[in-house]
Amino acid sequence: MDKLIKVLIVDDSAYIRKVLKMILNKSPFIEVVGTATNGIDALEKAEQLEPDVITCDLIMPEMDGVSFIREQMKRKPVPIVVVSIASESGEMALKALEACAVSFVQKPTALATDRVFEMSEELVQAVKNASGISLRALINQASVKPVEPDINVEKRSGTEIIVIGISTGGPQGLKSVIPHLPALFPVPVVIVLHMPVGYTDLYSRKLGEISKIHVSEGREGQPVTAGEVIIAPAGKHLTFRRSGDGMTYVHLDSKPFDTPHRPSVDVLFESAANMFGEHVLGVVMTGMGNDGKEGSAWIKAKGGKVICESQETCVVYGMPRSVVEAGLCDMEVPLYDMANKLIEVI
Repeated sequence: MDKLIKVLIVDDSAYIRKVLKMILNKSPFIEVVGTATNGIDALEKAEQLEPDVITCDLIMPEMDGVSFIREQMKRKPVPIVVVSIASESGEMALKALEACAVSFVQKPTALATDRVFEMSEELVQAVKNASGISLRALINQASVKPVEPDINVEKRSGTEIIVIGISTGGPQGLKSVIPHLPALFPVPVVIVLHMPVGYTDLYSRKLGEISKIHVSEGREGQPVTAGEVIIAPAGKHLTFRRSGDGMTYVHLDSKPFDTPHRPSVDVLFESAANMFGEHVLGVVMTGMGNDGKEGSAWIKAKGGKVICESQETCVVYGMPRSVVEAGLCDMEVPLYDMANKLIEVI
């Protein structure tokens, strides 16, 4: 990195502010330039200090984290990483993402104990990732169009399943795709979205509320059928198994343990390729890193096709770039045209 990432910490707990500052200042790439005790204080400090990234708690007095994020994005967009407790702020965390927060890191405890240091590595990485995102792409994602009327989609291709991998920018990105699929979409759609444990069920339900097609968090033994969108639960890999009746079902497992993410896009894609062969369509969307590259190689080796989100609309052009540069991408599609392209391909 050419310059230090300037960070503003926002949290109503003096102990948490102190620990976060210690964690971040240990990185040679980060400098904590200030702290704030609530949203009102943070708006003033952000104007004075002009941070590159802000970390923000959600439950705070006077002005909570969601209200702060909304107001800050109106005044001057800054990458914001939410740092909060999942059990206390699940609904608020999703609202924060809707307000254009970049990502969130779970506090391991709400208590003033040394356990807070457990999130050190994840927090430093989240701040680094946030400093490299495309804010313009993230803000553009927030303009979700109304759900369109049902249309009849008659399956003409040999595709039997669509598998999607998405990470940073994913919660907003999927809201620009899934609500535009018709209720009677003729193939199942199965998604790995990198989110912390405790959020995928709530996110699935919220996404389903604005979609015609049925959306759910994956369950062990769930049938994989047309007209269904299944999102892999955080903390479990999602693969497929086929029973004697010829039906395909969801299988959830903690193994393998050696993947950077659980669930892993690579694990999902490999299982889909082995189960459906040339009838798989893989989609790799915005995200940091290269999860999905090896899985795309499996899909291509079995005769399937891979679509990547184009750089112009990616919040982070990491995962798609890795697939494109490996020569595994059949076509690049901008986010705003992704739903239409999936319908067209099917």
